[in-house]
Amino acid sequence: MRFLLVEDNLELAEAVVKRLGLDGHAVDHAACLAMAEDCLAAADYDLILLDVMLPDGDGREFLARKRAALETPVIVLTARSQVSDRVGALDQGADDYITKPFDFTELEARCRAVLRRRGGSARNEFKLGTAVFDPNSGTIVQADQTIDLRNREIRLLEVFARHPGQIMSKSQLLDRLFSHDAEVTENAIEVYVGRLRKKLDTVGVRIETVRGLGYRICP
Repeated sequence: MRFLLVEDNLELAEAVVKRLGLDGHAVDHAACLAMAEDCLAAADYDLILLDVMLPDGDGREFLARKRAALETPVIVLTARSQVSDRVGALDQGADDYITKPFDFTELEARCRAVLRRRGGSARNEFKLGTAVFDPNSGTIVQADQTIDLRNREIRLLEVFARHPGQIMSKSQLLDRLFSHDAEVTENAIEVYVGRLRKKLDTVGVRIETVRGLGYRICP
């Protein structure tokens, strides 16, 4: 998944980017609202983590202006703990909020919960043929067989699982798996798709190549 973090505290931002990166997520960092505007104009995101107090404005006002045209789920990061502040953020379009300082495990859990709700699922699992894929544990389970996935394989399969039957181009997959400053090419997608195919073969699920267009998952 590709996230946008809008946060002016560089120390905190670096820690969040590193932690979510360990889970295989691509995270672009914007230190102000102007940078966030540029990022949103250049890429599509699965989730936005938005600070409230930023050098060039209030994150909540930014969200209120953007919400009508912005379908991406937003978690507001705030140092304000009063109920009225949290309610205000939700009323202005936030899908959730987390109060600073926060524990990274809670942030990760809230990210998973928001993505689940946006995907219309109460659980963080996907049915793939006769197997079940759990992005949280990074496993595919079929009967008594469990297949472990690496972080980038988890996120790639999650993209396919969230878009069943939909053709995903290499550029779309690249956009979902890597941040804008990552020095990678579309060849990396071919490598990860190849690795994932080998693991899916044993559970009867395949990633089909649609010549000239990209890939799609087929149960």
